[in-house]
Amino acid sequence: MAEKKRTTAWTRILLASIVLLVVLALAFVIWGSTPAKPMPEALTALQSDHAVAIETGQWLVFTPLTTPPTTGFIIYPGGRVDYRAYAPAAHQIAAQGYLVVIVHVPLNLAVFKPAAAAEVIAAYPAIQHWAVGGHSLGGSMAANFVHSHPGKVQGLVLWASYPARSDDLSLSGVEVLSISGTLDGLSTPAKINASHELLPVGTVFVPIEGGDHAQFGWYGPQAGDNLATISREDQQNQIVGATLDFLAGLK
Repeated sequence: MAEKKRTTAWTRILLASIVLLVVLALAFVIWGSTPAKPMPEALTALQSDHAVAIETGQWLVFTPLTTPPTTGFIIYPGGRVDYRAYAPAAHQIAAQGYLVVIVHVPLNLAVFKPAAAAEVIAAYPAIQHWAVGGHSLGGSMAANFVHSHPGKVQGLVLWASYPARSDDLSLSGVEVLSISGTLDGLSTPAKINASHELLPVGTVFVPIEGGDHAQFGWYGPQAGDNLATISREDQQNQIVGATLDFLAGLK
């Protein structure tokens, strides 16, 4: 009888543990499936015009119409941020002659698909030069892609981001641009400074005075961030300008 009671107790504990794991998994899926939504400006930037054709589907693809692009830029979105929030920057960059692709990642977390860039590169064999990058967690996963796929891309663009210690790129030979906000409350200046040793000599660091974390996209304020002292438009113009200068150097 005692043995039977012990078996029953362990069965209840096991069932309770399974139920708890299922509940936690569902909660995580719901959490990841409710990203920060794009602002109206981001949705407007998803409309094709005389300079850029836009395709929506597996990825957001921005193709310049003025000249066939030879350089491409792949963007990984920030953690739990709707990938459409980066459309304004992508549109502006594409208008200057670059193919720009924003990848969609499972549960809006690039950590679940760090090799997404490989599929994009394979889909556009005519592109001669590639850069990969992203915002926050997206940038870290772009760095992971560079580390895991040596020789696949020529450039890495970090928007308020930095590599993980395990993705040391100091000897990679890849060209790197790191843009950050001086008031960023998440990817803080201290964290950006600490990333210097993980990046190649010659990495270009561009601090945006008065810039914060959330204004690297168009999705509104973000918990834990500081309040920027410059407008989103001003910060975006500096981000796009520095990124364009960097991409021009890859040609």
